[in-house]
Amino acid sequence: MEAFRKPIPAMYNTVIQELLVSQHFVRYNINYQYDEVLALGFVSVFEQILDGIEESEKSSIFTAYVDALGEDAQKYKADAAALEQWAGSLEGTDGLTPDSNGSDLQKVLARLAERVSEGKFHYSKFFAIGLFRLLELTGAKEPAALEKLVKSINVKPELVNKDLMFYKGVLSKLTAAKELMRDFMEREKKKQAEREAAKGAKQAGDVSVPESQPTVQA
Repeated sequence: MEAFRKPIPAMYNTVIQELLVSQHFVRYNINYQYDEVLALGFVSVFEQILDGIEESEKSSIFTAYVDALGEDAQKYKADAAALEQWAGSLEGTDGLTPDSNGSDLQKVLARLAERVSEGKFHYSKFFAIGLFRLLELTGAKEPAALEKLVKSINVKPELVNKDLMFYKGVLSKLTAAKELMRDFMEREKKKQAEREAAKGAKQAGDVSVPESQPTVQA
């Protein structure tokens, strides 16, 4: 609130506040450590939730949000962009197999798998969304591919599936709300145009026509 003092439209504000509260508990868990997959998940969620808001406003809200958690907004964006680039260049999902001697992306996944195995990892919805986004970028969306990736990092598939369903539900509600808002705005514009037309017609009708002067005969 200190960093972004403008009012956020109610349709977006409620969701942002709920995300911030839930992420606060993740951020200050004793096992929390920042990771690139979580960053990718959060950036993906944020971009979709605030779709429709002006880019400069969106960027300011993003920075205020991440800074409020005591983290680096630019690092979030840079790491998310790097993962998107790496995953987008893959042909198939083999490049998503954790491997400490593999590609940069595989090394990231290998570090995460090791942390999970050692019990030094705190799972979150954003991490689940980040994994799903990696698969999307490779072109794979089938459940079997997601389950394989999740298990390779030693995370429970049922947790990931549950959170992805929650995420899809939030996006569906937002999409419906945006459609209602668009319909409302279109109706208001139409009504305004009709009012303006009626006002113009009334003003035209009120203009008096000068009467012809009588002819004076000599």
